Amino acid sequence: MRLFTLLLLVLFISCSKNDDDIVDPVYVDDDLDGPISRPTSGYGADGSFSVAKITFASPLYNGKNVEIFYPQGITSPKPTIFYSHPFGGEESEYNIGLYEFIAKKGYVVVFAPYPTTGVTVDERYNTLWESFKKAATDYPDIIDKTKVGFMGHSFGGGASFGLAYKGFVEEGWGANGRFIFAMAQWYSFQITQAQLESFPANTKLITQVYDDDVTNDHRMAIDMFKNINIAASEKDFILIRKSTLPTYTYIADHVLPNTKDAYDAYDYYGIYRLLDALIDYSFNNNAAGKKVALGNGSAEQVTMPSYDGQALAPLEVTDNPVPQYLQTRYDFRCDSDTNLRGAYCE
Repeated sequence: MRLFTLLLLVLFISCSKNDDDIVDPVYVDDDLDGPISRPTSGYGADGSFSVAKITFASPLYNGKNVEIFYPQGITSPKPTIFYSHPFGGEESEYNIGLYEFIAKKGYVVVFAPYPTTGVTVDERYNTLWESFKKAATDYPDIIDKTKVGFMGHSFGGGASFGLAYKGFVEEGWGANGRFIFAMAQWYSFQITQAQLESFPANTKLITQVYDDDVTNDHRMAIDMFKNINIAASEKDFILIRKSTLPTYTYIADHVLPNTKDAYDAYDYYGIYRLLDALIDYSFNNNAAGKKVALGNGSAEQVTMPSYDGQALAPLEVTDNPVPQYLQTRYDFRCDSDTNLRGAYCE
């Protein structure tokens, strides 16, 4: 497993103390876990920008900083992704590879921590929202509010829908491009059925679930995917399955992606590649990006790389997802009393 080095951790601790620091991650081993290397060109390949970071005090989470990762040297605001982390992932190094990938490609990502104990779900949502709103308000030279995506994992995946509604409808963000990228999502709050049915017409959506995930019932993701007012041509539901090679197994579990501990081909080809293409399609109307991000099962979308003649399992894409397992498989079931949208479980 490719671990973060002590040098990287020290660098992040020192960077977090300043308002505007350059983040230059240093690794002992720059190879991915497993035998398949990262893409060298096209969607999913690393961009050419160096990564800069600004931090500011969280408006509602005392002692914590909101972080803005952006391309070093930009002279105009850039399209921005507001990222909501999974429960417990309140330190950005948990998934630093994703944030750096976005900034290296020429875009901005805002990471906002929220507490996991002693607060309600509404308070966590409000912490995320006030952090995002302050970033967008205070840094207009970096953040382009006309091109906006909301992305999240687990708790943050479920939260991305309510947060996106606030941003897109209440604030008018994303007039020139909008998307949501939800991964392994938990329950969704602060969003009504009527609000789901009134999303702006130019919103794009990728919903991803992972076959080895036994934490969050896929029915939550299916509910939001089916009920949101986004045309089938502008959204795809994607399942990633495990792939077993002779010397390495690519796992599709709840923590995909988790680049604090390791990168592998699933991070780059299963997630980064599709995100890269979704950004290009949403913000630049690039038809090639749509084939990869929202290809409705196109070869460009579902084909994964091969090693020694053995291909990784293709992505499974549908516009009409159905549950593949009983709810008893999961720690958090769709029909739980916690889920305010339990009536939409299948």
